[in-house]
Amino acid sequence: MKRHIALVTLVVDDYDAAIAHYTGDLGFELREDSDRGGGKRWVCVAPRGAETALLLARADGDAQQARIGDQTGGRVSFFLHTDDFRRDYAAMRERGVEFLEAPREESYGIVAVFRDRYGNKWDLLEPKA
Repeated sequence: MKRHIALVTLVVDDYDAAIAHYTGDLGFELREDSDRGGGKRWVCVAPRGAETALLLARADGDAQQARIGDQTGGRVSFFLHTDDFRRDYAAMRERGVEFLEAPREESYGIVAVFRDRYGNKWDLLEPKA
């Protein structure tokens, strides 16, 4: 049986603002936005062509609200691989994405850490072949 991780939940404060950020600023595609009743929605976004998507889940209650942007205690949470680092880095900076460092060459590829609108840290990474 072939297995893969299909979704990873990311707690957000507002569905529409999150969709705008991930599809606009980061260039992801909206895979699904379905009404689940009671103000809840099933919202999935992902980089084009990716198998794994993010499930954008609006915080429900104070405990979840407190976790927005800090679901991994300040560590890099997500790793966005690209086949053209310079293209994506330039496009994301142009759209206002906050990078926390200048791009750097590592033994595994070109990388820079950025922060999404919620404070979650991501690596933008072009792996070496």
